[in-house]
Amino acid sequence: MNRLQAIIFDVDGTLADTEEVHRLAFNYVFAEFGLDWDWTPELYEELLAISGGRERITAYGRELRRRFASDAEFDDFVRTVHRAKTRKYAAMLTEGEVPLRPGIRRLIDEARDAGLTLAIATSSALTNAETLLDNNLPPGWRDWFSAIETCDSIADKKPSPAVYDAVLARLDIELENIVALEDTRNGMLAATAAGVTTIVTTHRFTRGHDFRGAALVCDGVGEPTAPFTVAAGNAHGHRWLDLALIDALLEDAAAARPLPRVRASA
Repeated sequence: MNRLQAIIFDVDGTLADTEEVHRLAFNYVFAEFGLDWDWTPELYEELLAISGGRERITAYGRELRRRFASDAEFDDFVRTVHRAKTRKYAAMLTEGEVPLRPGIRRLIDEARDAGLTLAIATSSALTNAETLLDNNLPPGWRDWFSAIETCDSIADKKPSPAVYDAVLARLDIELENIVALEDTRNGMLAATAAGVTTIVTTHRFTRGHDFRGAALVCDGVGEPTAPFTVAAGNAHGHRWLDLALIDALLEDAAAARPLPRVRASA
């Protein structure tokens, strides 16, 4: 492993298949607030083009805005609904014991054993990430990550590269030595806009999205007993994502970078 020094993880859909839990939590809270909204799986796939739960409610509820005297009152209502949804989501995570996606814990352990730097860059709330990882990793897992940036610390949501820029500033590692793991087009656009080589692990809500620009697109990290399926990119003969494959992808990215232009001599 010569090139790889750091892995930046997204959370929802990447570390765990949480999007269906989010969808169910939204619908549960909508009913509590007397809203006749039903976000079906097909609709939710479309809504994932909007980063952030509060932003999805705002975009979907434009017609609801007419019931409120001002934009400020509508915004307060959206925040109240979203806070209720966040509490319900956390309860569902704890009660349902939503696991990490296959291969994620293996990859984290391999990276830690190799002395690599780990970080998190997510448009989700910090409490969502903490609840998920509190239920899936040992106490003290926060010390495993050199940087954790969320929508609580960075206002601009993906596809803005802001959350990645914030993580990169804290890591102080060259871009050519870093890889990001994402699951959505917005996530991939955010990471690549920040200059980070990006691997996409799709799921039921994102497998049909456009991931041109990713170094590798597959249906998960994979395990020796459950290999991944590659949708795009060169897996270099590997059947699951490990440090050797990531290093090879970083070498590919370095080789593909244009050579610096040399000024002609006078």
